[in-house]
Amino acid sequence: MIRAYKFRLRPTTRQAQALTEMLRDHCSLYNGALQERRDAYRHSSKASITYGDQSAQLKDIRAFDPERQGRWSFSSQQSTLRRLDKAFQAFFRRIRTGEKPGYPRFKGLGHFDTVVFPKDGDGCRWDSTPHDRQTRVRLQGVGHVRVHQHRPVKGRVKTVSVKREGRHWYVVLACDEVPTEPLPATGSSVGIDMGTVHFYTDSNGVHTKNPRFLQAAAQALAEAQRHLDTFPKRTRKRSKKHRAAARKVARIHAKIRRQRHDHHHKAANALIRDNDAIAHERLNIAGMTRTPKPKPDQLNGGAFRPNGTAAKAGLNRSILDAGWGQFLRILANKAESASRLVIPVDARNTSRTCPVCGHIAKENRVTQSRFECVSCGFTANADRVGALNIRNRAGLALCDAEPSAA
Repeated sequence: MIRAYKFRLRPTTRQAQALTEMLRDHCSLYNGALQERRDAYRHSSKASITYGDQSAQLKDIRAFDPERQGRWSFSSQQSTLRRLDKAFQAFFRRIRTGEKPGYPRFKGLGHFDTVVFPKDGDGCRWDSTPHDRQTRVRLQGVGHVRVHQHRPVKGRVKTVSVKREGRHWYVVLACDEVPTEPLPATGSSVGIDMGTVHFYTDSNGVHTKNPRFLQAAAQALAEAQRHLDTFPKRTRKRSKKHRAAARKVARIHAKIRRQRHDHHHKAANALIRDNDAIAHERLNIAGMTRTPKPKPDQLNGGAFRPNGTAAKAGLNRSILDAGWGQFLRILANKAESASRLVIPVDARNTSRTCPVCGHIAKENRVTQSRFECVSCGFTANADRVGALNIRNRAGLALCDAEPSAA
């Protein structure tokens, strides 16, 4: 398996300054390479600059500016150029598929927060011993930085990334050949129905509370955002108080993100520990949270008809606050590590189908929480009915898959 480990760095004051300079110089390299590509296209649309062309110039760039570019790892600079090349590849792919292109943009230092070392031992070195919390990572141009290693690293370290989040620094290790840790079989399987009133409801009728972290912090976040917006635009870049206000808003968002991430891990652990197989809906979250298209009023030029944008905004906020996508990714990763089975199934009509007689009708869903089949009269909680249908569909899929596997 491939796994990533994220640990907090404890740099000294001088090391933190060196890390900031490393980010600044890699950001400058990224923006300079982007400018070169823009200029080449502007002067001749047929000219194209590839990653190979720009990587070949690195030796001259480092010799020309040894103080800023020559002090850092050559391979990490190549990784920064690959990052730009991937952005252009994604840009051209979106053009070919008819999506919104999104031309690569210049990065400000506040938005360039990661430097990648593509190989352990080339510009970086992970020095770790089992169960030692005082490990260190060696970074070229920075030195040996202390790491708070809260769990052992398993497998072989492939890449090392240094990331800044606010005023904190982290090291992210991408490892392969990570062994699985199978859990003992429980003989139990479950279907889960994701929601906003409840985070999820399983096919046994158990509701898991939705903590609504964003809603809980909404008042503090609104006050911090209002204070940030009071600064005149002409003084924002020069004002120390404006930067402090921006950091406060970022801290609130970071806390919400950490709370949500912790909740997802704990909920996924509970499901993996108690069940051999978990079924869930295959959700198109991007489509579910898309803003409704405007509806022009042909009879009243320049006006638009109501399209439910305000009501949809509240639902979108609740879905994104629940973080279904992140939770399902964490669940799949933990299931792979524990040798459990996670089965995504078609989400259509799971809340309208009677699990007893199979009758499908929108009239079956009486209210948000109540299900009553108009054919056989079966009554139950609507979310549990959805979870039962999800589990049943997963069971049918397994039965269909077994003969082909044999």
